[in-house]
Amino acid sequence: MAKKKIAARKAPRNGDKNAPPADGIRKAAFDLFARQGFPITTVRDIMHACGLTQGALYNHFSSKDELLASIIIQTQDELERELRQALAGIGADATGQLREYVRVHTLRHTRFRTEALVANREFGWLEPIKRSEVRASRRRVRDILIGILRRGEKEGAFALPAGEGRTDAKIVAMAILNMTTHVAQWFTSGGAFSDETVAALHAEMALRLAGAKR
Repeated sequence: MAKKKIAARKAPRNGDKNAPPADGIRKAAFDLFARQGFPITTVRDIMHACGLTQGALYNHFSSKDELLASIIIQTQDELERELRQALAGIGADATGQLREYVRVHTLRHTRFRTEALVANREFGWLEPIKRSEVRASRRRVRDILIGILRRGEKEGAFALPAGEGRTDAKIVAMAILNMTTHVAQWFTSGGAFSDETVAALHAEMALRLAGAKR
């Protein structure tokens, strides 16, 4: 299949002291991977987009595969850290925890749409060890949510939907995560709703999914 050429937006050039070369490389890679995909994008494309020589990439990343792993792992680590920090500032109230968790998770996928799209769409191209590392972080992020739902149900704050006579916090957690993750597919900055409004709406929908008793 012939390679489809897509004009790349310029990331900070090598002479821009405000952006370290590695950050410029990551920014260019995110943009290109999001718009034309990891397999099609070449090292030459990335270097051209950020104004560096092709050999400059190898001063920071040993390969395009390592670059992909670096940006996906960094994105996932930042999401996990932001969620933990946000919840650390919330009391033990499960309703407040669920609202804040969903708000932060949604904002991550509205304010960093390109990163989210690349991390989810190009995840399959990671080498097995790197995929396992990202999956482990994703499980931790999911398990935080499951824990909130289970505590809320135990305390009587939530009435989780039941199937076959029992409830399952994991199913509810996955439904919420699918909802907040896919915001990156359709959200547009400057659209009908702000990112904060979209995050608040998703938090409200998550509370309804959990059967919050308010």
